[in-house]
Amino acid sequence: MTLNEMIEIKKNNGLSNQQIADGTGLPLGTVQKIFSGETTSPRYPTMQALLRYFIGIKLKSGGDAGHTAKAYTGCISESENLCVAEPAPAYQAKRPVHQQLRPKHTMEEYLALPEGTRIEMIDNVFYDMGAPTTIHQTIAGMIHYQLLSHISENNGSCTPFIAPTDVQLSCDDKTMVEPDVLVVCDRSKITKARIVGAPDLIVEILSPGRWFVDTILKMKKYKEAGVREYWVVDPDEKKLAVFHFEENDDPVEYTFDDQVPVGIWNGECKVDFALIYERIRFLYEE
Repeated sequence: MTLNEMIEIKKNNGLSNQQIADGTGLPLGTVQKIFSGETTSPRYPTMQALLRYFIGIKLKSGGDAGHTAKAYTGCISESENLCVAEPAPAYQAKRPVHQQLRPKHTMEEYLALPEGTRIEMIDNVFYDMGAPTTIHQTIAGMIHYQLLSHISENNGSCTPFIAPTDVQLSCDDKTMVEPDVLVVCDRSKITKARIVGAPDLIVEILSPGRWFVDTILKMKKYKEAGVREYWVVDPDEKKLAVFHFEENDDPVEYTFDDQVPVGIWNGECKVDFALIYERIRFLYEE
C-alpha cells in the first residue's frame, strides 16, 4: 500500500487527520504534514504505523488492502494433481490478519513445487513473489558483491548468498523464505539444499505489492528466529532501514547517498549505496 493509496482511502472514508492520529498513535502534526504533502518521505516507523491503520480501514470496508499480499488457494499444478494455484485475497474483512491467511500448506507441498516457482511459505501459507525488477536485481547483486569482497579480503568464515536461496528459517516445517541477500556465519547451518536456521544478516529489497510481507510478516519471523541484523531497502524512496535486533527494535535510517555499516561486523564493512545508486541512476531517469 502506497502513500497515495492511503490518501485515497482517507478521502473516501472521510477521515480527519485527528482520527488518523488517534488511530495510529502518531502526533497530529506529523499526520498533518504527511497528508498535506509537506512530508513526502515519512520515517520508516511512521509508515509502519500508517500501514497498519489503513489496512484495518480497508478491511472494515470489505477491501483487500490493495492486494498488499497474496495467499495461494490450494493447487500448484494440474499435471501433478495439485490443482492450479490461483491468487486469492490474503485478507478477509473483520478478522485478525494472522487468521485471514488461508489455506495452510505443508513443507512437502512446498518442496514439490515445480522448479523455478517463486513462492515463499510463512507459517504454512504460500506467498507469490513474482519476478524482480532490474533495479531490484542490481541492488541485490551489488550488496552481495560488497559483502563477499569484505569477507574475501579479511579471510572471513561467513558466507553470503543471494536469492533464490531457500532458508528454513526456524528449523521447522512451517516457514521457508528466500531473502534477497543473506549472510551466514555458522557453517553448520549451510547444507547443499538450503540454509537451516537463522542467517546473521538478511537484506530484503522491497517490490511492488510486497511491503506488508517484508516489513511486517517476515520481519517478525526474522526477529523471532534469531536473525541479528535486518535491512529493508526501498528502491522507490531511495532509502533503507537497518534493524539491529540484538539491541532494540528501532531502525537506523539511511539514504542512497550513504555508506551503510554492517553491524554483525561492528561496522568494519560498509556497503556503499552511493556507488550502487550511481550504477542504476539512469533507470530512475527514464
